[in-house]
Amino acid sequence: MTEQLNKESFKEKIFNYEANKEWKFEGELPCIIDFYADWCAPCKMIAPIMEELSKEYEGKINFYKLNVDEEQEVASLFGIQSIPSILFIPLNEQPQMAVGAIPKESFRQAIKEVLKVE
Repeated sequence: MTEQLNKESFKEKIFNYEANKEWKFEGELPCIIDFYADWCAPCKMIAPIMEELSKEYEGKINFYKLNVDEEQEVASLFGIQSIPSILFIPLNEQPQMAVGAIPKESFRQAIKEVLKVE
């Protein structure tokens, strides 16, 4: 299931940017964050894909959503300018961003190549 993040849960589960200047991932599993807004049509297109993948990769990857209108501070950290923006966060490497409503196969490819999850 896709979990909604706010500033506090983001700092706890993803990156405590107030305590660390350098990227330090707090999670125990690789994760994907969907930066979205309620009014965004392409965001609505990828929501069901995220839900399907969250079931498919349950226990291997955590899936999150972050509303850029409600959490502007977090969105600005990543320089989010257009949505949807999808952040792929591997365990021990730098996160990588994909912008736009990417198809399911592109998610699978990034999961394999960026997150190193089969």
